[in-house]
Amino acid sequence: MPITDLSRWGIDERNLDERFVRASGPGGQNVNKVATAVELRLDLDAVTLPPDMHERLITLAGAKVVGGHVLLIDSREYRTQAQNREAARERLAALLLAASKRPRTRTKTKPTRASKERRIETKKVRSRVKAGRRAHEDD
Repeated sequence: MPITDLSRWGIDERNLDERFVRASGPGGQNVNKVATAVELRLDLDAVTLPPDMHERLITLAGAKVVGGHVLLIDSREYRTQAQNREAARERLAALLLAASKRPRTRTKTKPTRASKERRIETKKVRSRVKAGRRAHEDD
């Protein structure tokens, strides 16, 4: 199954809104005439994602979420509409894949006996160094 298969997350083609705009960058005179850049929009309220995945997606997307519920992915790296369209869909799929993975919970660990002893020993050494700097009262 290719990464750009969005149906595995329950996203239908009708939920995607693609707009083609003029892109800056390489392309010569063609860049001023042809709209090759793609703005891919996905209304997050229209798709049914698990609530935890929905929250992770919004967090991962960050500034790409506009208006609180629309995910906007912009692709203008290629000179053709088709390549930019595919790149935008791949980025959306990668974002969904990252959001689908639950972060591992951190397990609390205690410091080892050896690490505690090393810490105490370094404190003692430091204490002796500083004590050696003090003026002695019997001098």
